[in-house]
Amino acid sequence: MSQECIKIMPKGPLSGTVSLVGAKNAVLVIMASTLLTEGTSVLTNVPVSADVLGMIELLRELGAQVSFDKEKKRLVIDTSDVKNFTVSPEIMKEMRASVLVMGPLLARFLRAHIVFPGGCLIGVRPIDYHLKNFKKMGVSIHHVDELLKAETQKLQATRLALEYPSVGATENILMAATLTEGVTTLVNAALEPEVLDLVEVLKKMGANISVVAPATIEVTGVSSLQPIEHEIIVDRLEAGTLLLAGVISRGDVYVANARAHDLDVFLMKLQEMGHEVEIGANGIGVRVKATPLPEAVSFKTGPYPGFPTDLQAPMMAAQCLAAGTCEIHETVFENRFLHVRELQKMGAQIKFLFGDKVQVKGVDALYGTHVIASDIRASCALVLAGLAAQGPTIMTGIKHWRRGYDKLEEKLISLGASLTIDMPDELMQSGDLINLEQQL
Repeated sequence: MSQECIKIMPKGPLSGTVSLVGAKNAVLVIMASTLLTEGTSVLTNVPVSADVLGMIELLRELGAQVSFDKEKKRLVIDTSDVKNFTVSPEIMKEMRASVLVMGPLLARFLRAHIVFPGGCLIGVRPIDYHLKNFKKMGVSIHHVDELLKAETQKLQATRLALEYPSVGATENILMAATLTEGVTTLVNAALEPEVLDLVEVLKKMGANISVVAPATIEVTGVSSLQPIEHEIIVDRLEAGTLLLAGVISRGDVYVANARAHDLDVFLMKLQEMGHEVEIGANGIGVRVKATPLPEAVSFKTGPYPGFPTDLQAPMMAAQCLAAGTCEIHETVFENRFLHVRELQKMGAQIKFLFGDKVQVKGVDALYGTHVIASDIRASCALVLAGLAAQGPTIMTGIKHWRRGYDKLEEKLISLGASLTIDMPDELMQSGDLINLEQQL
């Protein structure tokens, strides 16, 4: 898989209608939450992505029986025989979301043996927020080589405050608290749509949870939780990417089942660029008609409902071809500018102001070349840039693209994009990579 490349050829404006699948950032934690129950849960609208397949392997390693109908996007998880509370390093190091089994394992077995998770190279993203608060709930944590052993005699309900509204820490603590006797209060909690989807799932299981202002979640522990059936919410980040594909190609794209209220700040920024945004009845369905003369807009990423960090890279690609100069401030992940160098190779005028802030000056054209994706969202930025570039763009690092999306390339093709997945040998035979190297 790592040897494959995506070849992007410019083909003019994209137009048409597409639909979204379930959100990766919702389904992974909901899969982990099934460990809180004993029995069979059914999840629908599940994306067929590499991270979902990785979480399936993790659950199976813990003893769950899992079947996945990829055509129907229906996932069945039977946790009746889960007895293991140790996750192998090989699985943990493949994706960051693997740490989300820690809360459910502590709730169910009072112990969890894991290693620090892997994934994208977008920043340290420490799990300190998880560990600090688990310690406050009575968990002792010890390191043995690369193994992290978390154990307790009894989880303690208490009042907790997050220094930063970390999505992962919020979800992990929330899941552990559902089976903890007493009331656990989590202050400065993350309230992303994906977190609220998890809250809905836990309530279906029988959890007693209240979300109150300001950004606080209260959990009254119950003795047991029951398996559920649940449809995963649609992916707002996939929606943003598809709309930006229309924007950067000067096209007209309608995402039929996008939830506009999950994308307020993002859509506002598109309007500020001059693009026309239409929202369907009850906030479902978003259409963006691109302006031929987009204006650059500055933005700063932040926790929901701010501008999503996961849309920073693809939005930057759109700014590269907008008139004027803008500043982009990344406040969530310190290494989430690794795509800058790749965009610069395509002719983008981007310079660093500080480590977490860049200035983008719009150019008349980008030029296809050989680029490397360093993370899931960077892969989107580079594909989008390729859609608007002159000449072919070859992107390696396709594993990141597959970790985050369910055949997103097919949706782009349905809108009129020219995308193919090839092997380097095939590209070398066609002369594309040789020509690209000469351009560098």
